[in-house]
Amino acid sequence: MAAMSDQFTIVTDPVAGSVALSAIFAVLPLLTLFVLLGAVRMRAWLAGLISLLVALVVAVAIYSMPVGQALLSASEGAAFGFFPILWIVINAIWVYNLTVVSGHFDVLRRSMERVSPDMRIQAIIVAFCFGALLEALAGFGTPVAVTVVMLMALGFPPLRAASVALIANTAPVAFGALATPIVTLGTVTSGASDDARLTTETLGAMVGRQTPLLAVVVPLVLVAVIDGRRGVRQTWPAALVAGVVFAAGQFLASNFVSVPLTDIIAALLAAAAVVLLLRFWRPAETPDLREPGAAAPPAGRLADAPAASGTRPSSPGPSSGGAAVATSERRDTGAEVARAYAPYLIIIAIFSIANIGAVKTALAKEPWTVAFAWPGLHVLGSSGKPLSSTTFTLGWLPAAGTLMILAGLLTAIVLRIRPGRALKAYAGTYVELRHAIVTVMAVLALAYVLNQSGQTNTLGEFLAAAGGLFVFLSSILGWIGVAVTGSDTSANALFGALQVQTAERAGLDPLLLAAANSSGGVLGKMISPQNLAIAASAVGMAGREGDIFRRVVGWSLLLLLVMCILVTLQGTPVLSWMVP
Repeated sequence: MAAMSDQFTIVTDPVAGSVALSAIFAVLPLLTLFVLLGAVRMRAWLAGLISLLVALVVAVAIYSMPVGQALLSASEGAAFGFFPILWIVINAIWVYNLTVVSGHFDVLRRSMERVSPDMRIQAIIVAFCFGALLEALAGFGTPVAVTVVMLMALGFPPLRAASVALIANTAPVAFGALATPIVTLGTVTSGASDDARLTTETLGAMVGRQTPLLAVVVPLVLVAVIDGRRGVRQTWPAALVAGVVFAAGQFLASNFVSVPLTDIIAALLAAAAVVLLLRFWRPAETPDLREPGAAAPPAGRLADAPAASGTRPSSPGPSSGGAAVATSERRDTGAEVARAYAPYLIIIAIFSIANIGAVKTALAKEPWTVAFAWPGLHVLGSSGKPLSSTTFTLGWLPAAGTLMILAGLLTAIVLRIRPGRALKAYAGTYVELRHAIVTVMAVLALAYVLNQSGQTNTLGEFLAAAGGLFVFLSSILGWIGVAVTGSDTSANALFGALQVQTAERAGLDPLLLAAANSSGGVLGKMISPQNLAIAASAVGMAGREGDIFRRVVGWSLLLLLVMCILVTLQGTPVLSWMVP
């Protein structure tokens, strides 16, 4: 037990006093993760566990971290992976499952089908607009988990549904979960620099001058993924309206209204704009892009839906197109449609109340929120001060996952679901997500070991050696952080302070680089093992995360290049006027 309490101080150049040589070892766990996922096509949960083992070996053998401290670090990361991250994903999917077992998800789907029978436009509304709303409220993988199954119910093949949901979940991420990533960025950067601009408001304004560019492009990318050049040619007006209105909403809200409400405002405006456009314009043709059997939902998702809910996507027939016709012909009453949308209105109401200033402040105090040092974990930064990440914050009541449980209970009442059935759906949600649960906990354990052993610091210092070129690389650092942790919040916690310190050493703008960490990070979301595991399990493709990874990695890299160029130009007189 003595070894468990050993104190450890981070060193960034353990190999021959060289950051470059040390970086070769520090990058091994990340390389292992990406190679196992992309090349070996290993299951994400297994790839995560193996990469965690590599990180532990590097921490102990190369960075001289005591075994006990390394294991305690991993245990804290795994705990953080479950709470708050998995806590919200599990409970958000439970709310969704309640709409499925009551048959109201079919009503919601038919309602969206009636807006437009065109699958490409349905993808813009569901994956981009509705997904952004879910990201604004919950974040942490919830939009992917919910929209991917909605897309399948609309007739999308599993692999394409997963790809579309992951790509759509980029533009809104920086302001997700009521701007939690920006709040985190403000917290970690303000302590690392004297720059008075490093506040949630100004950082949000700066990110709101970067990510809107992605928002303009993403809907066009979605229709290209779904239907190639024909899709772009025939549906570009809807894609452009959704993207431009969302971008404008994101910029205006983040700069002039409220940083936490940015995505809610942008998502609602974009959805309203597309619905309005469809009153005056329709695509030249509406091709049936379904594949035989593709619309069947994953096992367990709709199995309990009552027959009264109408024709299900899995209905047998010569083609899935026939099922779609039968579905769209069914007319639901206004009361049923209202009940189908009720869970999302309940979520908005609960989260809005919880984020009222006085309520939020009260819930952040004991006994509703408890912060404590992780037992036995004693890690000092290179400055000699204890790492803030060794303090675990358990906000058991204000946590988004807990609020989601409250939303679920109210949803069960509104949708008239018996307690026994709601409880069965809750247990079934854990069974569905068992592989994702292992993956997320393993990857967050990996992130904590990388961070608390000094491996991330080594990689950061190695990149910082680029000097003025770092303005181009800063977005890549954020991208790596999100790719590993699956969370823009975690990436900002990992690299936010480093970005600011590097900027000051290299004579660059600390506000620009801090914002670039978050804006570049959103593009790592679609290739993170956490999100890949959630998407794969949601569409019944657990174990095929590598297939999805190869579908989206090219788009991730292309959009990252665009962000790198934008940030670089913002660091020069060409676009420096965009920096507050």
